[in-house]
Amino acid sequence: MTNLNNEQTSKLVDLYIAVWNEPDAARRAGLIDELWTADASYRDPLMQGEGHAAISQLVAAVHERFPGFRFSRIGAADSHGDHLRFSWALGLDGEEAMIKGTDYAVLEGGRLRSMTGFLDQVPA
Repeated sequence: MTNLNNEQTSKLVDLYIAVWNEPDAARRAGLIDELWTADASYRDPLMQGEGHAAISQLVAAVHERFPGFRFSRIGAADSHGDHLRFSWALGLDGEEAMIKGTDYAVLEGGRLRSMTGFLDQVPA
């Protein structure tokens, strides 16, 4: 069981946000290798992927769909044992975020094994 302190939780979430904000595929691959287990998975209402390459492709698709948009964390992250949750926003710098969500992770050895995303606010 992973028990993260507040600093470790914050670093993990900040690295996760950095993955989603990284437009360069090679740099993003390095971040994903650092953050996710080899058998990692990601799911949300719009997309899903298994493994590092698929997760990177999902991030690339978001960059294509929302050019110039950036992810940011909303508030503090929460962790309990091998579980992590936090909220995020996606929008243009200096503007109110168009999209907001909450993600839930299962951790393994301090790394992300699976992530399930929920969309809390989306444009009409």
